[in-house]
Amino acid sequence: MWHPSRTGINMEQTGHAMKLSDLAQVIRSKNAGPRRLTLDVMFATDADYQRVAQSPVLGREAVGRLYGVPPDAVTVIPYPAGRAIKIVLARKVMAGDPGDVDVYGAQQHTPLLGLEI
Repeated sequence: MWHPSRTGINMEQTGHAMKLSDLAQVIRSKNAGPRRLTLDVMFATDADYQRVAQSPVLGREAVGRLYGVPPDAVTVIPYPAGRAIKIVLARKVMAGDPGDVDVYGAQQHTPLLGLEI
């Protein structure tokens, strides 16, 4: 999700927690094959990237709880040079199977938007 109105204000300036959707410039999801989902979180500044990368909010345990999968089914890949964090997790329902609500995985990033950092 791209935020054209991003303010660039961080938690140190405001003194309170901010939502991930306010800190990240892009939050998106997509399939990584029929059994896995990838979540990409990208930042405009090093400060915003570091704040989120150092927070436990996007750790394996927290993401597993958020998506209802065990922590060992979650891989968090920080990429400091690109100011990005990639998260790969197992899908609960294989893409295209009965019960799948998002065959492309393109709407699965929404639980991340309201996370407070």
